[in-house]
Amino acid sequence: MFQISSSVVLRQYPGRDVVFLLDGSDGTRTGFPAMRDFVQRVVETLSVDDNKDRVSVVQYSRDPAAQFFLNTYMTKGQILDAVRGLRHKGGRPLNTGAALQYLRDNVFTASAGSRQPEGVPQVLILLSGGRSFDNVDAPADALKQMGVLIFAIGSRGSDIRELQKLSDDPSYALSVSEFTDLPSVQQQLQASVEAVVTDVTPESPTVLVDTGKKDIVFLLDGSDGTRNGFPAMRDFVEKVIENVNVGANKDRVSVVQFSREDEVHFYLNTYNTREDVVDAVRGLRHRGGRPLNTGAALQYVRSNVFTNSSGSRHLQGVPQMLILLIGGRSFDNVDAPASALKQQGISVIAIGTRTSDSGELQKLSYKPNYALSVSEFSDLPSVQEQLSSVIETVQQLQASVEAVVIDVTPESPTVLGMFSSMFST
Repeated sequence: MFQISSSVVLRQYPGRDVVFLLDGSDGTRTGFPAMRDFVQRVVETLSVDDNKDRVSVVQYSRDPAAQFFLNTYMTKGQILDAVRGLRHKGGRPLNTGAALQYLRDNVFTASAGSRQPEGVPQVLILLSGGRSFDNVDAPADALKQMGVLIFAIGSRGSDIRELQKLSDDPSYALSVSEFTDLPSVQQQLQASVEAVVTDVTPESPTVLVDTGKKDIVFLLDGSDGTRNGFPAMRDFVEKVIENVNVGANKDRVSVVQFSREDEVHFYLNTYNTREDVVDAVRGLRHRGGRPLNTGAALQYVRSNVFTNSSGSRHLQGVPQMLILLIGGRSFDNVDAPASALKQQGISVIAIGTRTSDSGELQKLSYKPNYALSVSEFSDLPSVQEQLSSVIETVQQLQASVEAVVIDVTPESPTVLGMFSSMFST
């Protein structure tokens, strides 16, 4: 059951998605024109008109404000006009953490023009003139786990340690005395980009997507309404796992229970044997609570479970699956969190009961026909074959992506080459 062994080769896309995050707080009022000029000089070197490169600009202080998204303008002339028209927003305090979270949820997304699911490199260039008032650790890590390359440039008013923490590597944080000195770090910025982007040689111009493995997360409704049905949910999870090839380099499994809040029972990298996983599942206890916040739970698994640090191999091309067992309608909104999971390439399979909302199940699922339903949780064995079929379909779809990838041309055979002229003067 669920055993499909195949590997798919994806060719690297030319181009990149570049987002500028500009400190527009009260402290950068005099330096803002120099920041704007720097963005303009960088944009002038990009290949926007042939749809290789896309650009977005976001300004922030207390709150972030998107000046334009990655799919707002499709010509270099339009982008340059928009950049020249930027006005300093002002405000305090400087909430860099909130701005990074905003980018993750609203800018580095398919609906905003990001081509991250197609393999286009994602680049964030942060210009900051002061220390953040809020915490930056978790939002910065979340962007890095998505594969976003962060380059932080600060002035003498910035905290160098914070810049280092924000950047992909401490040595890639750059600093100037004043923003008028930004032209002096263009070559340093180029060197930093070259240092962190993997060189894809003509001999190995591919990324391997291994569809013979999978990362499976079970998200279980543990609210008050499922108290009687929880043992059947637990038995169902155990039956599915007994047919999964668990191993550190094979299939990985995680279980999360939710009601009003979320509780991780174990992560994708907690257990490396089927026996350990099954033992942990047998020990699950119903948590209880109300209301049922499915939207918050989806956001939680996206931010805390489908991540490198929790054992997800999304960046290595391993298929990501979320099997949701739910016995009622969500109290909070599920639209944005469900869309965010889909944009990240996570295949959601929702299984509900007669007390669930069938329309919501279809909305939650990666595709409407991935939504399954039973009268009671005790009937879950009746949909095991359907679930098997859906999982196999997901893996086959992963194998079919080769048909839509784009070759790397001799003119742009490397990801590194995509950046080589990016910051030239």
